[in-house]
Amino acid sequence: MSDKKLYLLDAYALIFRAYYALIRNPRVTSTGRNTNAQFGFTNTLLELLNKKKPTHLAVCFDTAEPTERHVEFDAYKANRQETPEDLSAAVPDIRKIIEALNIPILEKHGYEADDVIGTLAWQASDLGYEVYMVTPDKDYGQLVRDNVFIYKPGYQGGDVEILGPKEVCEKWDIEAVDQVVDILGLMGDAVDNIPGIKGVGEKTAAKLLKEYKTLESILENADSIKGSLGEKVRNGRESAVLSKRLARIITNVPVEFHEEDFKVKEVNKDALIQIFTDLEFKTMAQRVLGVTVNVPVKNKAVQQDLFGEPVATAQDEEQVTVGEITEAAPLKTISDVQHQYHLVDNAEAIDNLLALLHKHNSICFDTETDNIDANLATLVGMSFAVTPHEAYYVPIPEDADAANEILQKFSSLFANPQVRWIGQNLKYDLLILKWNNIQVAGTIHDTMLAHYVIEPEGRRNMDLLSEQYLRYKPISITELIGKKGKTQSTMRQVPVEEAKDYAAEDADITLQLHNTFMPMVQANKVEKVLEQVENPLVKVLTNMEFEGIRIDEEFLNDYSKELERDARNAEETVYRLAGVRFNLASPKQLGEVLFEKLKLDPNAKKTKTGQYQTGEDVLLKLAAKGYEIVDSILTFRELTKLKSTYVDALPQLINPKTGRVHTSYAQAVAVTGRLSSNNPNLQNIPVRTDRGKEIRKAFIPRTTDHVLLSVDYSQIELRIVAAISGDENMCEAFRSGKDIHQATAAKVYGVAMEDVTKEMRYKAKSVNFGIIYGQGAFGLAENLGISRTEAKEIIDNYKREFPGIQQYMNNMITFAQEKGYVETLMGRKRWLSDINSKNFTVRGFAERNAINSPIQGTAADMIKLAMIKIHNELAQHNFNSRMILQVHDELLFDVHKPELDTIKEIVVRNMETAFLLPNGVPVVAEAGTGNNWLQAH
Repeated sequence: MSDKKLYLLDAYALIFRAYYALIRNPRVTSTGRNTNAQFGFTNTLLELLNKKKPTHLAVCFDTAEPTERHVEFDAYKANRQETPEDLSAAVPDIRKIIEALNIPILEKHGYEADDVIGTLAWQASDLGYEVYMVTPDKDYGQLVRDNVFIYKPGYQGGDVEILGPKEVCEKWDIEAVDQVVDILGLMGDAVDNIPGIKGVGEKTAAKLLKEYKTLESILENADSIKGSLGEKVRNGRESAVLSKRLARIITNVPVEFHEEDFKVKEVNKDALIQIFTDLEFKTMAQRVLGVTVNVPVKNKAVQQDLFGEPVATAQDEEQVTVGEITEAAPLKTISDVQHQYHLVDNAEAIDNLLALLHKHNSICFDTETDNIDANLATLVGMSFAVTPHEAYYVPIPEDADAANEILQKFSSLFANPQVRWIGQNLKYDLLILKWNNIQVAGTIHDTMLAHYVIEPEGRRNMDLLSEQYLRYKPISITELIGKKGKTQSTMRQVPVEEAKDYAAEDADITLQLHNTFMPMVQANKVEKVLEQVENPLVKVLTNMEFEGIRIDEEFLNDYSKELERDARNAEETVYRLAGVRFNLASPKQLGEVLFEKLKLDPNAKKTKTGQYQTGEDVLLKLAAKGYEIVDSILTFRELTKLKSTYVDALPQLINPKTGRVHTSYAQAVAVTGRLSSNNPNLQNIPVRTDRGKEIRKAFIPRTTDHVLLSVDYSQIELRIVAAISGDENMCEAFRSGKDIHQATAAKVYGVAMEDVTKEMRYKAKSVNFGIIYGQGAFGLAENLGISRTEAKEIIDNYKREFPGIQQYMNNMITFAQEKGYVETLMGRKRWLSDINSKNFTVRGFAERNAINSPIQGTAADMIKLAMIKIHNELAQHNFNSRMILQVHDELLFDVHKPELDTIKEIVVRNMETAFLLPNGVPVVAEAGTGNNWLQAH
């Protein structure tokens, strides 16, 4: 192997790839700039530099000038959709990054980047270089030689793929890389609008080349090719010749490889710091340069009406209107800002603090503990703030009696219902107090939740919010206790003076964030969802997490053994049917057995790394063809996953203090407003298979005097669709209590309700749930296993019979295009910055969110409101029953048996009346009981 390594990057191919890789979870700066492309491209470039250690490097760009291909064929690349605005805006930044890294940028008018790369690659290879063409573009296969390779960066967590002549030939199923241009001439290239021969695809093209070797030979022998294929080849002769010419990469571009110009050099650190600062690449700057960059904040842009007067709209706020970046002043720290942080460590000081706090009805509060799990932590200290830049820290001793003595002094303060408690992620603090027998009676104002309703897709770490909104860098916890690992200490070991500054600063900064966020909440008109839904829910979730749920360990232990036995039986069945033993957990070995030894699918697809695809979707299609071995493989996979992920894991999560499992609810993660949970993630407890459902048997009442009550909404999202669309046919179906899927089928197929077959209902159900989530004829056909023609007919009939649904979808898109957001019936907003993008892929994603978000968000708001009302009513009567779990549209209660009828009535009533839907669409909640979750559900 040569010690001289040249890497040539196809700039735009990598930029587009980077942009779309993050399209579902875009990186957005504090000014609203999308930095997907800049971040992804830079990551690829830095990974090359760090891991591959190239000696020489260059980045090649296309130019705006037309090439010979455009002159020869007007339609060349004409079908490419408009470049997303964010991506176009990213290119100047990327050029600055490349220049700051002292890497040459190459481009030549009249030629494309692949022509420049092809020319340089062959020149360098002739000089003894090992050349890697960095691109995801398959057309580069024609350039590969013994020392010229395609280097395809990993995509969304995938592995890097390096292709030499052997790999290129295997990928295309050809004998020599020279045939790449022949195969492109035959099949064309939809990306570049190269026509090829109509009706000839990749497999047919490869088959023809096996027999005739070249495109020219195929055309010469066209008369001897039988049937419709021969006719296609004869009719497409001119198109094929043109297509091969268009597809061939030019290797004699007037550029020269001068070794010294391409040599990897020292980076321009100052320039990199500047661009990383502009793009807010904090982590990358720290990792690459070892420096901390300042993140600029936003100035609010003020919209004016036609007469020049300011107009207050929801778009005034930062996350909607892209404002101007202020001067990137250095972040301030505790040493730069005047402050008064008081240590309250004796009885007199505590009395003085309480006297002060009792005079205020708005108090910022924070706790310090020795564990991030509130159910296992002990209290180390409490901090309070009522005015900015001043705060108080009360250390709590380790001795339980001494700690309790201090806490009792504060109990009357926490019991005051007139106090508004401000904090960041207050659920944690309330849980800590609850474990110390302290109840908080006042209202809750959580800065994390305020930011959540302002910016649902943002990050909410307090330090990050402080830097972004206050230009202040708080003391890092790692400065006090060290980084994660065996050597990390806890707050209990931190000297009290250091703990005082850290804890008091937290309360102070949180108070300042509260004062910053509340005007933004009002300006964005999201006070209703914050004050009526999110803040009141904190106490509800606190109680639920505190209660937890009992787990039947004996059942899980027995079920684990059963799953292990059955998995082993399935595994042995696979080996018997395969006629060979292998590592069934290895996708590579499994693919070789299924597709090389057993030859189950001659057209089996491979992954980017060259191994056969053996994902569940592939196996399910094979299982549908009746292959017994595939059924056994699927069984093995299901059983081993259930065993490791749930059955064996759940007992490890039992809290030693309570003997119950305490999930943690994430209230400010899902952009739709839905709750999520972890440790354990209850949203993912399997329900689709009988084996998976069995796991719910492990969730049981706390005593034999209790029973589990499950209540869930019936078809709530479809009811919301009907209500907000106002479609009369769908609304009437719900108002009259009809089976909505049967009613839909009757309309779509034009038959009476009683004549709807099981198959009709199944198809109608798929349309009901699919169409509002952007499913078209192709998706419906795939889902139902029917032809695209039939799928299109079903969808057309659906839209004709339920015109209000289509009108709703159109209205939401128009609303989003005009306002920049959509909202739920409670006023929860989802900002859609790409809704007016000229790129239809980017715009389409935003349009689907415009349709989905009001539906999913309203469902989320509804169950949260129900939880609040149920919690309040149960608390009024001091019942022994408890609300313990929320999963999707279901609530689970641990009910004291004598209270069952009363609790059931309270829960169903509150769920059905928590939020009344428009157009008279009723909300229905269905209840079930049992001695375990499966029975109850």
